[in-house]
Amino acid sequence: MPECVTMARDGRVVIPANVRTQIGMPKGGDFVLHVEDGVVRLEPFSHALARVRALVKEYVPEGVSLAEELIAERRAAADRE
Repeated sequence: MPECVTMARDGRVVIPANVRTQIGMPKGGDFVLHVEDGVVRLEPFSHALARVRALVKEYVPEGVSLAEELIAERRAAADRE
């Protein structure tokens, strides 16, 4: 159900308590803000992080650590210098 909210002159918007509860953030938290075709979209940071992790998981084989690969690449580059 849509909610009507008002933006204060300083740009603040209060997200109603029932909406925060619906998205699992009753006490607030961090959001990622997107503007898509003139529409503002707020996504809880934890949801955005889970979405990105799922996307990366599609392209990185099980058991592969991108962090370890990056460290190995940096060490090899340092050894070449």
